Amino acid sequence: MSELLATVQALPMWQQVIGGILLATSLSVVINVLSQVLLPRNKSLPPVVFHWFPVIGSAVTYGMDPYRFFFECREKYGDIFTFKLLGRNLTVALGPKGSNLVFNGRLNQVSAEDAYTSLTTPVFGKGVVYDVPNAVLMEQKRFVKAGLSVENFRTYVTQIAAEVKDFIKTDPAFLPLQKGSSSVVVDIFNAFSEITILTASRTLQGKEVRENLDKSFAKLYHDLDSGFTPINFVIPNLPLPNNFRRDRAQRQMSDFYMGIIKKRREGSVEGTEHDMINALMEQSYKNGREINDREIAHMMIALLMAGQHTSSATGSWAMLRLASRPEFIEELYEEQVKVFGDGTGGIAPLDYDIQKSSLPVLDAVIRETLRMHPPIHSLMRKVKSDIPVPPTLAAPKSSKPGDNKTYVIPKGHYVVAAPGVSQIDPHLWEDADVFDPHRWLGDRAKKYEQTEDKQEDFGWGMVSTGANSPYLPFGAGRHRCIGEQFAYLQLGTIISTFVRAFKWRLEDKLPDPDYTSMVVLPSQPANVVFTPRK
Repeated sequence: MSELLATVQALPMWQQVIGGILLATSLSVVINVLSQVLLPRNKSLPPVVFHWFPVIGSAVTYGMDPYRFFFECREKYGDIFTFKLLGRNLTVALGPKGSNLVFNGRLNQVSAEDAYTSLTTPVFGKGVVYDVPNAVLMEQKRFVKAGLSVENFRTYVTQIAAEVKDFIKTDPAFLPLQKGSSSVVVDIFNAFSEITILTASRTLQGKEVRENLDKSFAKLYHDLDSGFTPINFVIPNLPLPNNFRRDRAQRQMSDFYMGIIKKRREGSVEGTEHDMINALMEQSYKNGREINDREIAHMMIALLMAGQHTSSATGSWAMLRLASRPEFIEELYEEQVKVFGDGTGGIAPLDYDIQKSSLPVLDAVIRETLRMHPPIHSLMRKVKSDIPVPPTLAAPKSSKPGDNKTYVIPKGHYVVAAPGVSQIDPHLWEDADVFDPHRWLGDRAKKYEQTEDKQEDFGWGMVSTGANSPYLPFGAGRHRCIGEQFAYLQLGTIISTFVRAFKWRLEDKLPDPDYTSMVVLPSQPANVVFTPRK
């Protein structure tokens, strides 16, 4: 032993340090493994996913492919289990019953605000969304809903279609067509990201935002977006260059919106009656307090950031899935001709009321895209008080009929819903891995309809609380996405405009999902080949 110690002491200092780190790491791994294997487990707690490294836990396998991780864990542990993620305990509740447990949890049990504020508040700003008590958030959702009116939607369809047509005519991505080429290869994610922000700014954001979509605004958006990363959810406020740029951009973008609001209050801007800024300026809280200008600015940033990520992801996946099945593109085109054809070979402009009620194939394409590619794979809540788990959810795979197994999710855990697992579960869907919009048409759709659809007003209008469904792309309950109808309008109008102008196909193969950001994006390049219709 003394000889070994002497040998170690004779080594250079850097080698001694590295050796010490390796020894400490090895010991921590051994202790961690032995504690999981040998120590008795508290049977009232959900089973814990085996992991080699303490603190790190399952971060690597979960981060690489969350859905594969969830399915593999479900096979071992059942629909409810806990995994370690960088020092945090995340308890996953899968299946429709698991989604219901999370989405309809009582306010004294679960909190979305406590789960997300460290990620969203530095980006959106103070005083809005998850930086306020839940009751205030519900009122703010009511404010936003006022701007999502049918009257406004009727105006938006024309504006969105015009933006898409102008993009196709002027954007460098489509330059070969402008020079007479018979086809063009486009990275659809890049293109759809630009189209999404152009159309959202033309409609919801307002004319001043659209007019300022130049390089300076693009840089502000990019810097702000750089702080919207998973690391800031796990370890907030790290002194990183991205976070410094995020904070500076947040201040500048907030002031940008404040300047717009100031000019509008002075009456120096016209033609803004259909956008969200105008709607928010007319709102007040139930206690009589008017929403202040800084709150409006931060709510507009929240709408810009949240809507941009989810819509550009869903739209890109829709275009890619259609490119993999070109026969559905032609079916969409035939539907456009049937519904909008003028009898002389022309097609009438898109119309909101017709689009909403008379384009079932388009609706089915969007539904099927959302089924296979929900934008967010994990939806989390912070557990504020112990949550008893219903026996029907808690039963592990090894349970026998009649077992009455129950678990308790302890205070301090994060509880996770993953409705995307149910949406591609082969036990719940026929040909679950096949992109088939026809499953949403006719009698086939009946098996996926919500059988229990209770309604409740959480402060922003009646909304479905039914979460016992295999299809929940917009969530359920008090935190159901308020932008659902606008998303259908925006995506449907963009897709319809492309269908009228082009045929398209994949250049190579369908891209794999990229799970490195908070939203599930297609890996790049995500190339499709566009051919103009004759």
